[in-house]
Amino acid sequence: MAATRYKYIRPEDIRQLKHYEFGVKALVEGYLSGRHRSKERGASIEFHEYRQYVQGDDPALVDWRVFARSDRHYLKTFEQETNMECHLFVDSSASMGYCEEGDITKLEYASFFAACLAWLVISKNDKVSLQLFDEQIRLFLDAGSTRSHLHQLLTALENNKPGERTSLATALERSAPLIKRKGTLVILSDFFDEPEAIFKALNPYLHRGFRVHLFHVLDPAELTLPKLGLARFNDLESAEHLVVHTDQLRDLWRDEMHEHVQKLRRLSARRKVDYALVKTTDNWFNLFDRLA
Repeated sequence: MAATRYKYIRPEDIRQLKHYEFGVKALVEGYLSGRHRSKERGASIEFHEYRQYVQGDDPALVDWRVFARSDRHYLKTFEQETNMECHLFVDSSASMGYCEEGDITKLEYASFFAACLAWLVISKNDKVSLQLFDEQIRLFLDAGSTRSHLHQLLTALENNKPGERTSLATALERSAPLIKRKGTLVILSDFFDEPEAIFKALNPYLHRGFRVHLFHVLDPAELTLPKLGLARFNDLESAEHLVVHTDQLRDLWRDEMHEHVQKLRRLSARRKVDYALVKTTDNWFNLFDRLA
């Protein structure tokens, strides 16, 4: 990794990530915190203790050498190290290429955070998958935890460009069969899709026990609509354009954006999904606090 420089993860990011610790909740629950232990009977990683056999236990797990010495049936129990999986969804639709007030586009912002999170997850020996989508799944990298997998993921982010229309709901529906193990679902998008459709598509993941984080990435200008006077607006996803005076549109624009955000918040709270509105002028390292 040291010999290769990547666009979306810089040496100073890696130095900061090496000292980054998730919160207590994350560590206790094994949630994006590397390997964690669960007590399982049978062949495993590390011996935990003996306990006496009770009716219904698997006789194959009896330690017969102990039985020969004590004439009693004892079973070995173990602590098994398990690995969490983190599944990254990065919206790569045309609208993610927008930049007005920030120094980078929404897609670049999402890619910086996705790259840092992928590095951190893999450094903890956990697995991470990546999906780049617009109205279709443009790229799917199955979960992996090796350096070569990280290189492949970072390269995919670097080569990625804004594509076609947004359809997060469609991408979620098509991705469900591809993700075999439950884990943490991290979605980075401008969420220009119907909130009800998004949450309907999230249902299969929630029913399977996924933890879901929605990072709503917007350029600050998209929340307030700057005073531009008479201006021409081009739809990045449909190529349609509209000439309007921003003074006549600003109040309606802000009301519509506020209602859209509030609807996402309400649905997230109802389904116990973590939702965060993020501006491209924010430091993406602050997003890690949402995972704690």
